Amino acid sequence: AFFREHAAASGGYVYQLSADLAKREGEGKVGRTTAWVQPPGTPSVGLAYLDAYRRCSDPMLLEAARETADALIRGQLYSGGWDHRIEFDPQDRRGYAYRVDGRDSKKLRNTTTFDDDKSQSAMRFLMQLDRELEFQDPKIHESVLFALDATTQAQYANGAWPQRSTELPDPTGVPKVRASIPEQWSRTYPGTKYAGYYTLNDNTISDLIVTMLDAWEVYSDQRYLDAALRGGDFLLLAQLPEPQPGWAQQYNESMQPAWARKFEPPAITGSESQGAMRTLMLLYRRTAAETENAGRFLDALPRAIDYYRNSLLEDGRLARFYELGTNRPLFFTKDYELTYSSDDMPTHYAFIVSSKIDALESELNRIRQTPRDQLWQAKRPPAAKRSKRLDQQVQRLIAELDTRGAWVEPGRLRYHGDDDPTRQVIRSQTFITHLA
Repeated sequence: AFFREHAAASGGYVYQLSADLAKREGEGKVGRTTAWVQPPGTPSVGLAYLDAYRRCSDPMLLEAARETADALIRGQLYSGGWDHRIEFDPQDRRGYAYRVDGRDSKKLRNTTTFDDDKSQSAMRFLMQLDRELEFQDPKIHESVLFALDATTQAQYANGAWPQRSTELPDPTGVPKVRASIPEQWSRTYPGTKYAGYYTLNDNTISDLIVTMLDAWEVYSDQRYLDAALRGGDFLLLAQLPEPQPGWAQQYNESMQPAWARKFEPPAITGSESQGAMRTLMLLYRRTAAETENAGRFLDALPRAIDYYRNSLLEDGRLARFYELGTNRPLFFTKDYELTYSSDDMPTHYAFIVSSKIDALESELNRIRQTPRDQLWQAKRPPAAKRSKRLDQQVQRLIAELDTRGAWVEPGRLRYHGDDDPTRQVIRSQTFITHLA
């Protein structure tokens, strides 16, 4: 009740706010009339309410989930998806092409954003709520179908998706060619616009594939399965050739690794590649019983696993970037100079990531040993098993609530400046975890 009344902005949420409720932020400083979409923002809180309702059937939780869905509907753009933020102040809304407001989308911000699981998380929450309501809420049902259809239309002919989408791509303008390594590439950041590149960065395409698979499961619509399969086939095309059979963060129109931001060079990535491998295994799990040639999604994995195991750093982790051709780990200095040394890295970005190669190989072996008809069963939130440990944990969480009903914890606001005195915060991620 406290979180709905005091942490929400017209049913939407941000990352965190000061304990006195005076300051709020998502991935940036915001006011009281702004909600954030990227997890753990609005869709994540909405799904937490819905999962809690599924566990205990308290109607207040379903009402809270519906409020959050309404906030997302008010933030849906004509392009089908969501920006990183939703404005509820009438004056601020005038700059956005929100569908419910009916303004001319040609003159306003109308960019569907797929990076960081923004639009994808909104769609996944809305479709789960739509199913829980037995598809009887016309506003929710229409909104999520509009978003899903726009997402399938935003997919390139080769199966990829862009990082952001405003206009639909030319379905005939993208050839299906395998990724290759350029003979030369600039070591200096060129400042190129990259929103339309084929984007694995931040697991963008992986999240879209998962969303399409979930949509297929909820609505039994073959179009969504086809979109997911095309996405998987793009991941196969995007695997670079020997001796570096990994993936890049993003590819240009020539299917070659390309620059994005000034600290994201053309390179083999040790991070998003692991997400691509997990996604290929998920595709096999969820489609092997329905499609005869699903095994193609596993064929790319053994050589990728071997490559990344041979690319481990001395401490057993992986570099975020490996140089094209030489496979030397690449880093940046605090002045954003490309270097082979990790001694002077910026701290805002993970240039070294953990390795899940052993776990990926174990999962691949388990999948191969499992009959196709036993690879996938739709999962619902599990019922908690009553135990002394669980009782103690729940009692501790209840005791940690303040007199208002808030979970307050030590912390600082990231985007309010070094001089901000805030030392006590309320975080959406903590609320989500504790509610479960």
